[in-house]
Amino acid sequence: MGEITVYHYLFLGLALFVIGLAGSIISKHVIKVLISIEFILTGVNINFITFATYCDMPKFDGYITALFYAAIGAVELAVALYIFYLMYNKKQSENIEKYGDL
Repeated sequence: MGEITVYHYLFLGLALFVIGLAGSIISKHVIKVLISIEFILTGVNINFITFATYCDMPKFDGYITALFYAAIGAVELAVALYIFYLMYNKKQSENIEKYGDL
């Protein structure tokens, strides 16, 4: 087996980003769209941490940026789930096409 290089991590980040992007475009279920957005953020975080690890620039703060994005992602998911809960009580449907009145 070969050594794991920077390209493996970048490919993993790209794959997660593309899976999340495709899932958020294709899916019509609100919860699946939110999970797809979390996949996108995870792919971006993997790339930030990869560049922070493999770059020799001493002032590159990829770890702090990834931590900030993880915190923003958690807050975004909590707010989105609460908004979905309020709208679900009104519409009684998980289909994203019924929520066009935002």
